[in-house]
Amino acid sequence: MSFTASIIGGSGYTGGELLRILLAHPHANIGQVTSRALKGQPVHRSHPNLRGHLVTEYSVPDEIEPCDVLFLCMPHGKAAGDIERWRSLAPLVIDLSADFRLRDPDDYATWYGDTHPNPEMLSQAVYGLPELSRDQLAGASLISGVGCNATAMNLALLPLARAGLIKRAIADIKVGSSEAGAQASAGSHHPVRARTARTYSPSGHRHLAEVFQALGDIDLDATITAIDMVRGVLCTAHIEPTEPLTKKDIWKLYREAYKDEPFVRIVADRSGPNRFPDPRILVGSNHADVGFAIDERSGRIIAISAIDNLVKGAAGSAIQSMNLALGLDETLGLTFPGLHPA
Repeated sequence: MSFTASIIGGSGYTGGELLRILLAHPHANIGQVTSRALKGQPVHRSHPNLRGHLVTEYSVPDEIEPCDVLFLCMPHGKAAGDIERWRSLAPLVIDLSADFRLRDPDDYATWYGDTHPNPEMLSQAVYGLPELSRDQLAGASLISGVGCNATAMNLALLPLARAGLIKRAIADIKVGSSEAGAQASAGSHHPVRARTARTYSPSGHRHLAEVFQALGDIDLDATITAIDMVRGVLCTAHIEPTEPLTKKDIWKLYREAYKDEPFVRIVADRSGPNRFPDPRILVGSNHADVGFAIDERSGRIIAISAIDNLVKGAAGSAIQSMNLALGLDETLGLTFPGLHPA
């Protein structure tokens, strides 16, 4: 089968990654790509890596035509108000913003500080992380994107949470500058952002809502720190378990949880510089590396995960979800192994 995919708001980092991955997809044809600011200009103006690979110009959303798959890459709060219009243009709509990630309108108001404009639509969207929602994604017509920090936490904690073994957990999350998006801000301006390790969300980050929705009401908090890295999320979760666990117990839990997952790799070697997950080796990849250790003195478990925030934390999970919704092999277009050194 072949299908046409278009993108609303394609000039940002996530739009660029969607285009890069779709170009490698054996069944995908790229339709329209919109950008109000860059109308009529070639797509490679904002995505120079695609020069010579994609010969198309930016149109504007008002000119979008029907297609098979429509990706929405707009700022948070922009997709929900016009979702019926977007759904009338394509049988499958995938929104990469936060507008449809949460099922409960009250949770949306609590974590995003606003009333959802289409609360009845929240229950219709499928959360776009296949490791959590694979069965629901088959045949879906509306898929939400994922929060990159939420993805790192969900994959680090999932095996222990499903087994009811988390008494208390605190996730220390380090992120690269691309998480802030393509538009510069006071915090992402290079002289301010480079060579730094700056905590900007000590607690209560809104991505926690996605973790509670996925894993239940576990006792969890997170601290987010910006470091001198462009791509990547590294989650180091410190967990007090409900009962003593051995390393063999944890290996069994993680192997069972991820044995059939094509993009989750367990990385917990005995020695070597790459014995635990490292976001640097995942640049451009849809893989998520997950590892763990035990503090023998306290019994504390340290669960570690690493992803590329723009791929597994955004565009890659969206295309993996699209493949499942369309009844395709979920790995299509997503087999790039990452770069080393990067």
